Amino acid sequence: MVLDSLGSSLKNTLNKIASSVFVDDSLINELVKEIQKALLKADVNVQLVFDLTNKIKERSQKETKKKLDQRAHIVNIVYEELVNFLGGEKEEITIQKKKPFKIMMVGLFGAGKTTTIGKLAKFYSKRGYKIATLGLDVHRPAAPDQLEQISKQINVPCFIDKKEKDPVKIYNKFKDEFNKFDILLVDTAGRDALSDDLVKEIKDLNKIINPDERLLVISADIGQTAQTQAKSFHESCNVTGVIVTKLDGTAKGGGSLSACSATDAKVKFIGVGEKVDDLEQFNPKGFVSRLLGMGDLEALLDKVKDEISEEKAEDLGKRFLKGDYSLVDLYEQMESMKKLGPLNKIMDLIPGMSNANIPKEMLDVQEDKLKKWKHMMNSMNKEELENPEVLDRSRIDRISKGSGTNTGEIRELIKQYKQSKKMVKLMKGSGDMKSMDKLMKKFKGKIPGMKF
Repeated sequence: MVLDSLGSSLKNTLNKIASSVFVDDSLINELVKEIQKALLKADVNVQLVFDLTNKIKERSQKETKKKLDQRAHIVNIVYEELVNFLGGEKEEITIQKKKPFKIMMVGLFGAGKTTTIGKLAKFYSKRGYKIATLGLDVHRPAAPDQLEQISKQINVPCFIDKKEKDPVKIYNKFKDEFNKFDILLVDTAGRDALSDDLVKEIKDLNKIINPDERLLVISADIGQTAQTQAKSFHESCNVTGVIVTKLDGTAKGGGSLSACSATDAKVKFIGVGEKVDDLEQFNPKGFVSRLLGMGDLEALLDKVKDEISEEKAEDLGKRFLKGDYSLVDLYEQMESMKKLGPLNKIMDLIPGMSNANIPKEMLDVQEDKLKKWKHMMNSMNKEELENPEVLDRSRIDRISKGSGTNTGEIRELIKQYKQSKKMVKLMKGSGDMKSMDKLMKKFKGKIPGMKF
């Protein structure tokens, strides 16, 4: 998951609180030290860490004495302060009806502006908007080609001029075309550092384009220096929001997220993978809830609405929770969930799932494996599909010959089926989860994602 090591550290710390018999100053001090270690390891600025943990300590000492369930209240304090630390309330971009709504992307070289434009184009296309992209990066030779290629992949028009070296002239050349679109995504040049000529170019473009949103794209791997960059860009072109990229593969993500929150430029989106769909609206409440192992149902529902019909999603949920289904049901579930993205990422969005000790092979159902499953099932009779328990050696041999698969692959399917039926029991029975489960039930309705 995003910031996996930070999430693991915080979950372990809260588990200690949940399993403690008494709440005293010693326990609170231990909690604060563990949170400090986790955040510093995630490259969060030292001063920001101490400011945060001092608030947690002060509130815990003052407020828990008045509460009947002190342990649950401490967890709630940690949750609330982490949410405030990362920006507080979710801030969405409101697309106005004017045509086009212009979003200009700025950032340093290598931050992922062009790739992020592709992700944004896909994100808004799914929501019914007519999108176009405009390439104004005239300094990097491959930039126009990259933007053109990404735009073709998403099937949106791309306006570029590979010969012109003046970005203002390129904008004016296509200006009359833009009112055909709901949203115009503008790619600008980056640099190795925020130089004077970059600032001047951004200011000139900002004045001529007059964008509705100016989004700064920052790579998570630059860590705490994100704060300096965010402030500098904010001062040069009045940045209205930040997109943090590469959050899936760096320990410094905590530094970049918290650094941005310390400026006036709020994080609007986060990049959580390399694929074009790996972009999420940044919601501090859901993000912290996910870090603490409490899921993020809002993010999950967004994915479900994009990929699966409401009726099918409801049916999928009922069958999954029941844990009583046939091989065909298992196949349909896996195929539906596959549309939402990697299963290990989806598990992080479901309350309690990230704490469950689910076997890795259950989360590793790839496209080719699903195809083989289909061939196997086509070689089974009705009884075998409805009750895989009857599959003995002779039946497996017959299915193997009929489907062109080996017996080991068929046994793997049977194993997957049996494990999936036990998944809910495994979750609820996990010793690691028992203490957290008690706390989570007490938070029903208080924290996003805690509704079971």
